[in-house]
Amino acid sequence: MTNSPRTPKTQAQLRSAAIQHMAHHDPALHSAMKRLESLPAFPAKGSAQSHFHSLARSILSQQLAGSAARTIHDRVKRLGVNGRFPTPGSFLRLDIERIRGCGVSSAKTAAIRELAQSIESGQLSLRGLAGRSDERIIKDLTTIRGIGIWTAQMFLIFRLGRLDVLPSGDLGVREGLRILDGLDERPTARELEARGEAWAPYRTFATWALYRVVDEHRDHNSASK
Repeated sequence: MTNSPRTPKTQAQLRSAAIQHMAHHDPALHSAMKRLESLPAFPAKGSAQSHFHSLARSILSQQLAGSAARTIHDRVKRLGVNGRFPTPGSFLRLDIERIRGCGVSSAKTAAIRELAQSIESGQLSLRGLAGRSDERIIKDLTTIRGIGIWTAQMFLIFRLGRLDVLPSGDLGVREGLRILDGLDERPTARELEARGEAWAPYRTFATWALYRVVDEHRDHNSASK
């Protein structure tokens, strides 16, 4: 995993370069990338989320279905000023029982408070992330309770827009490769990593395509019932 390629610049140019790269290195993935929804630019334009908000939301969403995660997130968001998600400082000032009353577990409450405290104390700096390598960011973030490698990788993809991230422990990505290759069992994380070496420096594009392969397979099965 490396920093994002510097060129080409636009998302369309990046997608074209990624597809061309896969044509030479992984024909099956190349076909899927041409056929399926392309990787959007992240973060989305107009996004008002802070880095703290993005990480806290990831913690809140862990081990929850999408609808339940959104409900709890929105409740916590309403605890902030003018309906905005609390800042690290304001989150620390919230009564713990108010946070727990939103449906947040004690473990997640403690994890987000630790994240907020680390930011407020300067132990964790979220400024200047553009100049740090993916590996350094993962190392810094995973010192915080509740933030594992997968959460840090999702932050790299969806918040920082990094282009060469392959979350090999993600079951969705591994399932996508299983479907793509017509395998009986999902490849292991190590097997995915080995396959993904040829995808660099566009592994985020590959990750996105494998998510979409799973969606396509599910939609096809639903339509055939």
